[in-house]
Amino acid sequence: MKDIITVFLPDNSVDGKQAPVLIEGLPGIGHVGKLVAEHLIHELQATKVAEIFSTYFPPQVLVEENGVARLCNNELYRYEDEHGALLILVGDFQSTTNEGHYHLSAEYVRISLELGVRRIYTLGGYGVGNFVEAPRVIGVVNDAMLCDAVTEAGAVFEISEPGAGIIGAAGLMIGFARQHNIEGVCLMGETSGYLVDPKAAAVVLQSLSHMIQRPIDVTNLTKRAEEMEAEIAQFLETNQKKSDDELTYIG
Repeated sequence: MKDIITVFLPDNSVDGKQAPVLIEGLPGIGHVGKLVAEHLIHELQATKVAEIFSTYFPPQVLVEENGVARLCNNELYRYEDEHGALLILVGDFQSTTNEGHYHLSAEYVRISLELGVRRIYTLGGYGVGNFVEAPRVIGVVNDAMLCDAVTEAGAVFEISEPGAGIIGAAGLMIGFARQHNIEGVCLMGETSGYLVDPKAAAVVLQSLSHMIQRPIDVTNLTKRAEEMEAEIAQFLETNQKKSDDELTYIG
């Protein structure tokens, strides 16, 4: 088996079809990018056009609800309207090795070139280590000329953030994109990094929606965020009560 295999689905051929924009939302901190990408696919009813398999993914199969096993893979979806076409990259995993991150990201950019992509958006979470009441969207670009558009979409640029750089596909893809004269924008929602974070995903989606000039309903993400906040509040209240009760018995 080759290290990376990309299979375009014959029933949904993209031969000769250009797509100027690709959006990457693979698993990462808070699953922020993945939440946004899956929400987009659902809301836009995008069509799956390709599957990507790799030895850089974990050595396992995933078991579906019906008990059927399948190989781990990442998937490419396509959506087109009067504004043009979008590609959405989503999936099960990023690489398990440093080398794999480079090779997989290079493959995603190669596919982008093949399909006529002129701008890549990568999405992710920016872990801050604590729960965030009003998460910001941190922006990073591969060309300074994109800064104004990103700011207008509600994202902010911070000289010291992200201090350790951007790890994985979200960073490498916009780096490789620059080498091929493809514009690159990374949008990261502030998140604790401890839990799946639909609240951070909702603010990233709002900025992305503005940049791709498509109104995307964030209701479902907002609802999930409210439910999670209620669960966290209950968890903290329970722990506080337990702590208070324990203090009661100290002689």
